[in-house]
Amino acid sequence: MYHALTYATILEMQAMMTFDPQDILNAGNTMKEAQATCQKFRKKSTVADSINNLVHRQSLEHFTEEEIHAEICYAECLLQRAALTFLQDENMVSFIKGGIKVRNSYQTYRELDSLIQSPHYVKGENHLHFEGGVKLGVGAFNLTLSMFPARILRLLEFVGFSGNKEHGLLQLQEGASSYSFRSVLCTMLLLCYHTFMTFVLGTGKGNVEEAERLLNPYLARYPKGAIFLFFAGRIETLKGNIDAAVNRYEECCEAQQYWKQFHHMCYWELMWCFTYKRQWKMAFFYADLLSKENTWSKATYIYMKAAYLSMFGPDDCSPFGDNEVELFRIVPSLKLKIAGKSLPTEKFAIRKARRYLSSNPIPLPVPPLEMMYIWNGYAVIGKCPNLTEGMLGTLIEAEEALARSSATELLADDQCVIKLLKGLCFKHLGKISEAEDHFNYIYLNEKKIKYDHYLIPNALLELAILYLDQDRREEAIKLLERAKQNYKNYSMETRTHFRIQAALHQARSAPENGTHSGASAVS
Repeated sequence: MYHALTYATILEMQAMMTFDPQDILNAGNTMKEAQATCQKFRKKSTVADSINNLVHRQSLEHFTEEEIHAEICYAECLLQRAALTFLQDENMVSFIKGGIKVRNSYQTYRELDSLIQSPHYVKGENHLHFEGGVKLGVGAFNLTLSMFPARILRLLEFVGFSGNKEHGLLQLQEGASSYSFRSVLCTMLLLCYHTFMTFVLGTGKGNVEEAERLLNPYLARYPKGAIFLFFAGRIETLKGNIDAAVNRYEECCEAQQYWKQFHHMCYWELMWCFTYKRQWKMAFFYADLLSKENTWSKATYIYMKAAYLSMFGPDDCSPFGDNEVELFRIVPSLKLKIAGKSLPTEKFAIRKARRYLSSNPIPLPVPPLEMMYIWNGYAVIGKCPNLTEGMLGTLIEAEEALARSSATELLADDQCVIKLLKGLCFKHLGKISEAEDHFNYIYLNEKKIKYDHYLIPNALLELAILYLDQDRREEAIKLLERAKQNYKNYSMETRTHFRIQAALHQARSAPENGTHSGASAVS
């Protein structure tokens, strides 16, 4: 069972990184065979047993140790097959099938967790591996579900799902420290949560210290392990140690050559590292590598190439003879669908690039710095005053250039983009009043914005996070509720709602604090 599941999991990891149809098909077939292997070891049910299980919940207390291990492996197979189903096909039938697999897996994990809590549970010889599997599944479900925006969560709760962040983290932490077969998977999931999810889908306040504590034992044992070097680079990035992060990512690329996808993950991070340092040629270099070697989102990579070219000075030579306008113009033709949906980042890039389709295009003011916001990069440079001051200087120059240029119908949009990004720089430099003024400017000029409607809810979100940092909790909650309820159908809406949900969770779990008065978008 475990051999079959492990081999299938490795193939699935490869498919998830490549998005190659043949890799997805191979992984799906192998996972299906692994599920069939697990099925052979599951408890056999008679017709009478099946009827009884419809009336009463199935009791797991009389299962043998082999049979409960078969159940946990079967649940993992279901979940992983569901993920592949979503990737493989785009029709509604496939989504329903995938949903049923997820639901069955979730129910199995819940029942197995109940078994562990039961006074009649008898620990077998390999109980650590079984319990580790339950903690992985229960923890992953709880943590993931707890992050969903409220409107999606209400729908999921209606069909029987529920998630508790604290319980999920506790289960994964216990699983990571249990020395079980799945402890490394629990660790990987926690590292993803602390270094990616909380930054990209949260308020940018991940527990980097906890991530280091989890990673260090593995890094000491496997100093050339590519996945561990990658997370080491990510941790250095989040600490603001950009040069150290670059060294770690380069080590990761040198550590292995078999899975080029690990290199591509490093290229993506290196691209942003050089963006933070405003080294546009190096950032362009990695965007170019990704556009040629990786298939995740050609549209995003080409957009970033054009974006970096737009930041070159008049005396800078264009690498490979690329032209930024021509690159922007081909972005819409590169649209890709994964799991039946276009990638949100890709849709954002396509919408921004459309202004270059006219014969006399209006240039974007700071496209790489705007995309940097989408990935919450300002929370990274906020750890380094010199990087933040440098970025602020670039934004001030762009603002002055915009003021000197002829007014266009997109002037308010471009002004508000720069105001949002400047506001973030001011916040991280401790200039709270200036930051508040910049975020409020966007809200007060809402009616003038023609296309970039995502700016208003995000300005409210950033102002709310600013207020949370000042213990102005009630004002922050009002802003977050306004951003959540009053704005729809804008770019990156789901990601914004994830961040709003994280900020609301932070606000409502904080102890009572006094509020401060002041004229703002709250009133």
